[in-house]
Amino acid sequence: MIRKKGSLILFGALLFVTWNAILVLLLWSRPPSSSQQSDGTSEKAEGPTDGLMKDLFGILDTFANELDKQRKILLQIQTYQSVWAPENNDRAKVDVPRQPVIPILVIACNRVTVKRCLDKLLQLRPSAELYPIIVSQDCGHAETAEVISSYGDQVTHLKQPDLSDIAVRQEHKKFQGYYKISRHYHWALNQVFKTLSHTSVIVVEDDLEVAPDFFEYFRALLPLLQSDPTLWCVSAWNDNGRGGFVDPAKTDLLYRTDFFPGLGWMLLKELWEELEPKWPAAFWDDWMRQPEQRRDRACVRPEISRTLTFGRQGVSLGQFFDKYLRDIKLNTEFVPFTKMDLNYLKEENYKDIFQKEVYSAPLVKYEDVKQGQLKGSGPVRLEYSSKDSFKMLAKNLGIMDDLKSGVPRAGYRGVVSFFYRGRRIYLAPPPGWTRWVPDQR
Repeated sequence: MIRKKGSLILFGALLFVTWNAILVLLLWSRPPSSSQQSDGTSEKAEGPTDGLMKDLFGILDTFANELDKQRKILLQIQTYQSVWAPENNDRAKVDVPRQPVIPILVIACNRVTVKRCLDKLLQLRPSAELYPIIVSQDCGHAETAEVISSYGDQVTHLKQPDLSDIAVRQEHKKFQGYYKISRHYHWALNQVFKTLSHTSVIVVEDDLEVAPDFFEYFRALLPLLQSDPTLWCVSAWNDNGRGGFVDPAKTDLLYRTDFFPGLGWMLLKELWEELEPKWPAAFWDDWMRQPEQRRDRACVRPEISRTLTFGRQGVSLGQFFDKYLRDIKLNTEFVPFTKMDLNYLKEENYKDIFQKEVYSAPLVKYEDVKQGQLKGSGPVRLEYSSKDSFKMLAKNLGIMDDLKSGVPRAGYRGVVSFFYRGRRIYLAPPPGWTRWVPDQR
């Protein structure tokens, strides 16, 4: 069809050239003008130059009128050509920036409930082209594979080829599952970045449900992750995000955190190229939290989580699930993050403002916080002096009390922000604190 219309365009152009060539030939072949007398003799009414010029001007007038008509025809041809020839449209759109593709990598194994995860992703996904879903399955579990395959071309189903046991030392045999998970992550991320050549990815596990603005959240934060070298991930998860510990009115509140949260997180290809050569044999998430990997870089996390875990059973045997994870509040309100200025999260903007806000807050006692006897309505600061005092205060207040490589969960420069009895609490080290020394292994 396009070739036929292109022929019509060529024919119109040739017709235009041919017609003007005929006009030129007529101009050159037209005889001189003369007048006939009544006696049959021919008499020049005007001089030869005057007659020729009169005829020439007449022809030029006709020629000008015809050129104007042909000009209008050519304009119409150009108009139709822009519609008929898609290759011209493509050239016209070269300068229009395209949105980057952000694939979703679903790490799966033997949970048939992966259907809940995939159903929600597909329901909320705004574009199949911009957010391809890649499910990487380990374990070779037939029922789970059947569930994933039932989605057809809505997802890409990858199967980890190496299902063998991993040789580990005797005392780590009970951790065989953690070794297989680490091997699977390594293989799956290589598939995304090396085989499929993507430049970023959002990693979720098969027991996560996502919030209505999950895709919006990551889309908005991708440019920040790309431009700020002091960031190395964006996470959808708040470790202290249970109902009652977050401000329900602050659905758009985001933080920097020194703790790697996981549970729905985005990384760039450049980071994978850095980590892949030294990827650990097991316990990959705690390995990510070590200073050698983190290198003082932070992640972005939300006040209210954009993911919710529903998988109690797994290799961790439900660790933390009943006490902390089951009641994580999932955001239900769509926040238009892509229309917001998020540059306040860049380190040069965030660090001083955050610390000023924390250390200008009134210092309060634990007993007043616990008993709800705080005065005023603004944020307050509760100070801890050591790792042990942090753990005691955190445990008594009901937030996550463990530290990984000296960093508290959800903490930024030692400060953990959470909501308690309707007040913002900053559980913070003394002013001038730098860092805790990581526990020796």
